[in-house]
Amino acid sequence: MATTRLDRRRVARVALDLLNETGLDGLTLRAIAKELDVKAPALYWHFKDKQALLDEMATEMVRAAAADLAGAPDADWRTSVTTAMRALRRMLLRYRDGAKVYSGTYFTDTSYAAPVEAQLRRLTEAGFTPGAAARALLTATSYTIGYVIEEQATGPRPGTDGEGGTDGAGSEGYDLAARAERLKDYPLAAAAGEEMFRGYEDGFEAGLAAVVAGVGVTLLGPGARPV
Repeated sequence: MATTRLDRRRVARVALDLLNETGLDGLTLRAIAKELDVKAPALYWHFKDKQALLDEMATEMVRAAAADLAGAPDADWRTSVTTAMRALRRMLLRYRDGAKVYSGTYFTDTSYAAPVEAQLRRLTEAGFTPGAAARALLTATSYTIGYVIEEQATGPRPGTDGEGGTDGAGSEGYDLAARAERLKDYPLAAAAGEEMFRGYEDGFEAGLAAVVAGVGVTLLGPGARPV
């Protein structure tokens, strides 16, 4: 009876809600089943293992953010990619370990396709070859996911100090004083901690601007129109 009233999307939504409490390591099918008030074997009708569940969770994240990831139709390519990466970061930060859940998963439907198509179309219309457009989008996406993985690993947990991944210290964030003490013989590396592990918002924006500028220099064809 329990399996007839469950569906993959409902399980994924409950799992995403539970993720903020447990983190990725603590998220189990047994814990999700308890939250749904069913027996754990009921979930195996829908997911053969935890990875299959993570695939559905990542897909559910994209479904909810697809419009933001697609961006405004009249934006130039730089604005479009920048806006999409900001939206991707927000999406990942909504959940504890959200970037780890998202990274390396296989989408279970084509919810991602419309945003990707929209971004690639703007890039190719601006003069990128299809291959260069794909590389540009993948480069920006990889930067964003990697940044958020580090942000969520070294910054405060969501809800402990404003939004997840903002300034923090001590048990809820990277202890820069302890780091500086360990690196006292390496003054430049010690001082770099303030740039690397504080002001995540500004740090993300600075890195993203560098990525977008680099993409324009290295991947945009010489015959492209100026934008």
